[in-house]
Amino acid sequence: MKDILDAIQSQSATAADFAALPLPDSYRAITVHKDEAEMFAGLTTREKDPRKSLHLDNVPVPELGPGEALVAVMASSVNYNSVWTSIFEPVSTFSFLERYGRLSELTKRHDLPYHVIGSDLAGVVLRTGPGVNAWNPGDEVVAHCLSVELESSDGHNDTMLDPEQRIWGFETNFGGLAEIALVKSNQLMPKPDHLSWEEAASPGLVNSTAYRQLVSSNGAGMKQGDNVLIWGASGGLGSYATQFALAGGANPICVVSSPEKADICRAMGATAVIDRNAEGYKFWKDEHTQDPREWKRFGSKIRELTGGEDIDIVFEHPGRETFGASVYVTRKGGTITTCASTSGYMHQYDNRYLWMSLKRIVGSHFANYREAWEANRLIAKGKIHPTLSKVYSLEETGQAAYDVHRNLHQGKVGVLALAPEEGLGVRDHEMRAKHLDAINRFRNV
Repeated sequence: MKDILDAIQSQSATAADFAALPLPDSYRAITVHKDEAEMFAGLTTREKDPRKSLHLDNVPVPELGPGEALVAVMASSVNYNSVWTSIFEPVSTFSFLERYGRLSELTKRHDLPYHVIGSDLAGVVLRTGPGVNAWNPGDEVVAHCLSVELESSDGHNDTMLDPEQRIWGFETNFGGLAEIALVKSNQLMPKPDHLSWEEAASPGLVNSTAYRQLVSSNGAGMKQGDNVLIWGASGGLGSYATQFALAGGANPICVVSSPEKADICRAMGATAVIDRNAEGYKFWKDEHTQDPREWKRFGSKIRELTGGEDIDIVFEHPGRETFGASVYVTRKGGTITTCASTSGYMHQYDNRYLWMSLKRIVGSHFANYREAWEANRLIAKGKIHPTLSKVYSLEETGQAAYDVHRNLHQGKVGVLALAPEEGLGVRDHEMRAKHLDAINRFRNV
């Protein structure tokens, strides 16, 4: 691995130099183990500790197949799917790997007794398989996490509809929280030159997810002037939704859980911020009963901030805890887009407020290649900025995942893989200087 890192840091190594580098037999990777899938049985979600289930192992370099690339990972990040994997919820990810392994001789590689996790990376291409023409060894890249086979017609209008659509590093093996990752070549995108490795790795999954959910015609199709309610507006997803709303001329109404998180939203440029804990909203009377009076109180607060207007779009991802309120506060004809359920998957809402007011609920899951490319392009142009708040070493990934699980973080949490320290990999220092305050915004709060 030292020769690979030396070549990357030299900045003068050619494609031929990278192609000539020998690959190691093994590499360090963050894994979960199949024989530990029941280790948290009987515990509540909150009691499950990623630090106990995530391991740093040496694993063999996987075989490279057609249309694939091996990437030297300089940095990665922790997403909520890494937390789900680490606590084996809602199911063990080994069920995904077993199912994928049955698809073909080549996909059998993924069905292993360990799962290398992680759905983000920034790094350098080491090898490409047969049929890869757009990328070469030595290319500095980031990767989005959509893995598709595209053998069905269903996926050719929108690749997210491919029956064999999977999230790399969650529903496939050989993910990005490692020194080497295996990706399909159509996951690769150019690394933004003005960002460090860890900054470039952090937007991928959440930035693309927020773009599709909020901006794309496959999601809410946000337009100028829309009032957009954003839950968890300073978090991994919400911080990008807030930036997209501001950049697109919409009016974000940011919901957060602390004064510190409210300050982050204001630093991004938002003016309408609701601290849900300070306001004391309790949308559930008990485990089984919601409180419509709290929905109404929440709606009244929103109107105070919008000059009496209701919400055009709700950017939903908490799920069970907030969904009833989200449906209620949306204006007649408005849209609730949902991409996750971090507080519970079984959503309940009063259908009268949906059906009689002609509202829409739109399911949104990650992004297709074009959407991910456009979202990354906005990062590269300095229109949208990373929300990196803290960086851990690969050895500390368990703690990083614990922080995300317990919502102890702001924005995104990065992880260094091969990069020996933070701040490396910047190629365009002039552009970086123009945006330095925005790049560091989440670190400075």
